Amino acid sequence: MRLPDRETIAQMREVYRPGTRVELLRMDDPQAPPIGTRGTVRGVDDSGSVMVAWDGGGSLHVLYGVDECRKVVE
Repeated sequence: MRLPDRETIAQMREVYRPGTRVELLRMDDPQAPPIGTRGTVRGVDDSGSVMVAWDGGGSLHVLYGVDECRKVVE
């Protein structure tokens, strides 16, 4: 897995600000919440992972270049 550069991380932090609602599209983890689960962004870490508090409980990160979520407009 290749880590994003600083510019990409800065852009991600603009899109995925704390409090942003997201929906899980893909996660390569046996402990992952079901696809379609929604959650609230807590931030983006220095490796580009989106830190999410999932509605069903749990807080697995959406890993940059591996997993996928989308911003929800409510």
